[in-house]
Amino acid sequence: MAHIPDGVLSAPVLLVGAAVSLSGCAYGLRQLATERIPQVALMSAVLFVAALVHFPVGLSSMHLMLNGLAGILLGWAAFPALLVALLLQAMLFGFGGLIVLGVNVMNMALPAVLCRALFVALSCSGNRRRTLIAAGLAGGIGVMLTALLVALALALSGQEFATAAKLVVFTHIPVAVIETIFTAAVISLLLQVKPEVLGFASTEMNDD
Repeated sequence: MAHIPDGVLSAPVLLVGAAVSLSGCAYGLRQLATERIPQVALMSAVLFVAALVHFPVGLSSMHLMLNGLAGILLGWAAFPALLVALLLQAMLFGFGGLIVLGVNVMNMALPAVLCRALFVALSCSGNRRRTLIAAGLAGGIGVMLTALLVALALALSGQEFATAAKLVVFTHIPVAVIETIFTAAVISLLLQVKPEVLGFASTEMNDD
């Protein structure tokens, strides 16, 4: 339930989500260099498509979020990238809603920015293994942070959502595991073919 629908959240939660998302998008666009716009657009398209591929989890189904990967690649630009992706998902497929869009963007983009900081802190341009571990952690943590923010938004909107809030966290654990592996695999590929996207100047990496 990463896409919270309209009519569920309380007004204060909606206002906080809108404020955080607007601020994040404004800062992300301000920091966005012109030459990086195609990269942001491509990542936004990937995020849009990822929500269309579902796999079963218990009695329900889930999809990849990729916000950890988006954070690694885009930093603050993950805010506008996710805004476009979630807006199109809401308008074309009814995933989430328009009134709650700010909260949905915040729930995915804020963890993305934190994952970027985690990746930068833990990765090493000369150590492939350490970089991949950092990428995997960012991928999994991004999912769980989003699940926690969704649960918090639900819990703050009414006691009747307490059970749903707990279920959101537990049902996203398998997704976090999958994204840990997936994100590490994508970063491994990028280290080989286009390391400059990650801020690394050379493909020469060691596993020591």
